[in-house]
Amino acid sequence: MPEKHEAMFLPSDSGMLILVFVLGCFAVVIAACVLNFHRAVGLLVIALMTVFFLVWDCSMKRYGDRIWEAIYPVRNLLSRNWFWIRCYCAQYIVLLFKHTPKMSFFCTSSKWSFRTLLWGMGLQFFLALLSFRTTFGLQALQWTGHQAEIFLAFTDVGSKFVFGESYTEHPFVFKVMPILVFLSSVISILYYIGFMPWLICKIGFIMQATMGTSPTESVAAAGNIFLGQTDSVLLIRPYLSKLTRSEIHAVMTGGFAGLSGTILGVYISFGVEATHLLTASVMSAPASLAIAKMFWPETETSSLTDNQDLKIDRSTNILEAASQGATSAVGLVATIVANLIAFMALLAFFDAVLSWFGGLLDCPQLSFSLISSYMFMPLSFMMGVSWEDCFIVAELIGIKTFINEFVAYQKLSVLIKRRKAGGPEYVNNIKQYISVHSETIATYALCGFSNFASLGMLIGALSSMAPNRRTDISSCGFRSLIAGSVSCFMTACIAGDYVLLSACLFDYIKIRYLL
Repeated sequence: MPEKHEAMFLPSDSGMLILVFVLGCFAVVIAACVLNFHRAVGLLVIALMTVFFLVWDCSMKRYGDRIWEAIYPVRNLLSRNWFWIRCYCAQYIVLLFKHTPKMSFFCTSSKWSFRTLLWGMGLQFFLALLSFRTTFGLQALQWTGHQAEIFLAFTDVGSKFVFGESYTEHPFVFKVMPILVFLSSVISILYYIGFMPWLICKIGFIMQATMGTSPTESVAAAGNIFLGQTDSVLLIRPYLSKLTRSEIHAVMTGGFAGLSGTILGVYISFGVEATHLLTASVMSAPASLAIAKMFWPETETSSLTDNQDLKIDRSTNILEAASQGATSAVGLVATIVANLIAFMALLAFFDAVLSWFGGLLDCPQLSFSLISSYMFMPLSFMMGVSWEDCFIVAELIGIKTFINEFVAYQKLSVLIKRRKAGGPEYVNNIKQYISVHSETIATYALCGFSNFASLGMLIGALSSMAPNRRTDISSCGFRSLIAGSVSCFMTACIAGDYVLLSACLFDYIKIRYLL
């Protein structure tokens, strides 16, 4: 009997392997720090974050109910004083709008949830201040962007092996498009090992706990940081037919407000600043939920209220996951190439027709770009773009809205290269590049799938997944497209004007009360 009793406390073989693996990881981290601490800072931060989240998971599984009961006095205090908290927050928002009236058009409804709106804007401001006003945040983003560029450079090895030494002669097809295949395979592997579902659920839980949104729309919004608009919907596919109309609208808005990680990799290869792309992708997640609930407030009861009930499927084999990720990107590559050929040809034809028609009225310079620049010029000015760059940024916004964001970013990359090359500023009285500040705002404003081509794709995908909700999905389509565009523009405003105002307030508080 004693031997049996002692055997009950002996770890299993798998437990021993896990213990040895964990101890080995700690030994590697300690050895790296001893040899060169400055070089091992990145590894140390990753190790500490891993330990923190593992402890968090274990604590929530074991003591989640006790923790929730322990913070009941705080929740009760906030609940009893929620009216005054809303009043103070509303005064703060009015103060912001008083100093920056460019954003006052976002307050379009009196029925939306103050909690969702305030927390959504608060998360955006926090991420913006962390990124732009703290040395740690700025260095972390720059380090992450640099590592992303190094990581994407490994695609050249496969491109060189398949297409030969001269693959750089056709950079778009043989250098840029293979990035989609590589990143799609990597993301699929991360899904298999469980990291991607875990990360998406954690980000979704943070937005659910703070903004008061349902688990389904929170997880879908978090998924849009890393996945495309149709891929993120697959995370909640079993629950799609049971969503309320407001939740469907929020899910679609998140799809229009975000970009997939694979597409971000392509834009980084274009020369667009990686730090801004990464920041815009993260900031748009809470913005999409806040704007979606402003456009379509929740009036029904969600069928899923517990985030623990949400399950995400994974592949069964790591090699299968890598292969499926790579092969699934082939269709995406073909779709992008075909759409670019068609859209660029149609744009050239449309410009020729407009030029011919304008010539009859003594206006031969009439073109789609000219129309877009005048149509969206007030919007670009409201986002904080300098007057001399407003027409160029407005043209990019028009191309993104009516064609797609890929063509818009490609034109933005040309402007960035011209500025860095220091070429002539004006050719035929047309400015050839824009300032760094305007490039930043344009990067944030274009970071989303909000265009009419994506509208048809998303409605078709959602209707095939939930045929019984086809009518509700179609009714939410156009409004969610506008809400997704507003989310991107709101993020651009924060990157442009609001960060400057918040920085002034931050510096005032620091000087007045901390120094």
